[in-house]
Amino acid sequence: MDLRRSKYVNYRYSNYMQQGLAILKTGSSVEATKLANDNETIGQNNNIFYPTERASKYSEASLSIKSHDENSTTRKRKNMYDDKAVRTTKNFIGKSYYNLGEKGSGFRPRGEVQDFNTLRRECLATGRLFEDPEFPANDSSLYFSRRPDRYIEWKRPMEIADDPQLFVEGFSRFDVQQGELGDCWLLAAVANLTMHQNLFFQVMPEDQSFDENYAGIFHFRFWQYGRWVDVVIDDRLPTCRGELVYLHSAETNEFWSALLEKAYAKLHGSYEALKGGTTCEAMEDFTGGVTEMYQMDQTPPNLFNILLKAFERNSLLGCSIEPDPNVLEAETPQGLIRGHAYSITQVKNVEIHMPNRNGTIPLLRLRNPWGNEAEWNGPWSDQSPEWRFIPDHEKEELGLTFDMDGEFWMSFHDFTRHFTQLEICNLNPDSLTSDDLSAGKKRWEMSVFEGEWVRGVTAGGCRNFLETFCHNPQYRITLESPDDDDDKCTVIIALMQKNRRAQRRMGADCLTIGFAIYHLEYPERLPKPLDVNFFKYNASVGRSPAFINLREVTCRFKLPPGVYCIVPSTFDPNEEGEFLLRIFSENKNNMEENDEEVGIGDVDDRILKPAGEKEDQSEGNVREEPEQDRNTEKVREFFKKLAGDDLEVDWTELKDILDFAMRKETHDRGFSKDVCRSMVAMLDADHSGKLGFEEFKALWNDIKKWRAVFKLYDRDESGYLSAFELRQALNSAGYRLNNHILNILVHRYGTKDGKITFDDYIMCAVRLKTMIDIFRERDPDETHTATFTLEEWMEKTLYS
Repeated sequence: MDLRRSKYVNYRYSNYMQQGLAILKTGSSVEATKLANDNETIGQNNNIFYPTERASKYSEASLSIKSHDENSTTRKRKNMYDDKAVRTTKNFIGKSYYNLGEKGSGFRPRGEVQDFNTLRRECLATGRLFEDPEFPANDSSLYFSRRPDRYIEWKRPMEIADDPQLFVEGFSRFDVQQGELGDCWLLAAVANLTMHQNLFFQVMPEDQSFDENYAGIFHFRFWQYGRWVDVVIDDRLPTCRGELVYLHSAETNEFWSALLEKAYAKLHGSYEALKGGTTCEAMEDFTGGVTEMYQMDQTPPNLFNILLKAFERNSLLGCSIEPDPNVLEAETPQGLIRGHAYSITQVKNVEIHMPNRNGTIPLLRLRNPWGNEAEWNGPWSDQSPEWRFIPDHEKEELGLTFDMDGEFWMSFHDFTRHFTQLEICNLNPDSLTSDDLSAGKKRWEMSVFEGEWVRGVTAGGCRNFLETFCHNPQYRITLESPDDDDDKCTVIIALMQKNRRAQRRMGADCLTIGFAIYHLEYPERLPKPLDVNFFKYNASVGRSPAFINLREVTCRFKLPPGVYCIVPSTFDPNEEGEFLLRIFSENKNNMEENDEEVGIGDVDDRILKPAGEKEDQSEGNVREEPEQDRNTEKVREFFKKLAGDDLEVDWTELKDILDFAMRKETHDRGFSKDVCRSMVAMLDADHSGKLGFEEFKALWNDIKKWRAVFKLYDRDESGYLSAFELRQALNSAGYRLNNHILNILVHRYGTKDGKITFDDYIMCAVRLKTMIDIFRERDPDETHTATFTLEEWMEKTLYS
């Protein structure tokens, strides 16, 4: 019986989740601990502080809501933003931001890379309004699988309302009204974003409006896997009968929220790509923060304190109620909506005066993105009698009003009874403003690494697959100082897979991912990377609560100071994808890749045979047979015959020699012309395009060594190496490589099923030897740094 399949728990959420994007691999945290560690028999995992990632318990299909007239209410006046606010855009890798599709942005170009300022200048100069060819006003931008039920007409704001504006009396959470798209998860995050002015203007730059320099073009910036990406759009919006179909504001002439949603849809390929998701995904894209998830039936005893500290650190908070599998967006008797995303807009211990006693009560303020009368009707709701026990000055401090606007208060006790899931987005350290720091707020310490799972190289699967698990990327982290109020270190580990939502139109759903943590008691004695023997005899000290197919898996741990190794992986081996690994800790952490240093090492003893000494093949040694020695003499004579009077060979003559000598290894296919050209270039010091006999002799010795290595690992004589064996084979040949170089080699020379032919293996070895020799020639003092002029670099790289 397949253990993995027997432990599936397939939650019926709504049509998004039924598409397979939130299938939990295990039914409980106990089973989760066992599932990915069935082969571990040593030690126990007692260091998980609290498991925060589970299958998302809410999502949406398409739905309809009331029109503006039906939802009209007396709204709170919005606060204008403060021009003196400090704006920060430091949470990035590389440049402060990239244009979508620009090299380094993490996105492939979909056409011409669009720069907002350049395009706007061109439009203003020609007197035309911008029309975005990369996200056109047609059905391809609306959906990739199902056409909307209603006829959609694209209109600019000036065609929808008189006097269109980005903001009417500033911006606030009350500007966020849901339309007919199942993206309440996005709306809840947008509502939270409006409460953080510096974060808001980081997403929506202030250099645009419907008045000054208007040209029908706008841009927004989203955090995407370690980079801020600038997304350009035109302002043509989907409408039906003259009204916006999707996200909109209660003010009919306010358009910032509709434009933000369009830019986010473009980032992911279409509006339909936004159907169903978790609030944490959008909150992270707006802030670059790390999100934790809590199930309310498994809350830690200090949850309110966690919430209070999170709110004080400007964290973005969201919550939801598990949906009834038979009813979408069903309203509970208490006025709450199942399967719907809410934002938490205030967390506070509120002063209370009762006839018999005084004290404080923990309260939360929540908001339904629908922005209508669907509100909590229990204790502490609008007009609830409990409010008479709150002093007037406390009410004033809370900004208490009772409008049918979707915002309401409730006690923390009722919150934990009625809501089933909580999401906390911990902001990146650079998101704190100077005023925040001056006020004594603390910031997280953060480390970030990008990585990749490549079939046959670094996609080793979970710990169930012991033989390949060690091939996964590994990261060493040193925790030096415990928390200020504890003898252990708080660590939040977040593993995010990249670009999966945008690939949904190609059928690429999220991979099932997780991670494990291992304590390194004596790190200086251990190999880099850790090998199969380490994982065979050492148990993990922490791991993700489950392997799950969400965009990100996050977990909070309490670990003693020390050195640890984090191993991120997919559940099954050979599943390919890119990922981002982020570590948040209260005090400084030092993190590095636990990998080999690139360079030259010793050749395997089984390859080098002392002169005149016979070696025993029974121990796996490889030696030249007498017949092979005779073949060497034949090749020498063959070289002289082909070389002619000048005793030199070009790449075509070299190919003839090698095809004759290596016909068995190449299965009579011969060597490619590229390999032969590279071999000549490797030893052709005078760039004549030919090799003399001494150069050929040196080449022949290298090829014999590489052939011996190949035979050592090609035990079934198939003519192939698996990509997992490539690292060992190149190590035996004397080349020390890390995962980055191995991934490049397999992408370049491997077959689609992760195999390396003899011809391609030789090509790998030739390229490695050539590049290392070039570098070492310019680095005689072994400083690991070499300097080349542009001409020299072109000469070395073009002829290699």
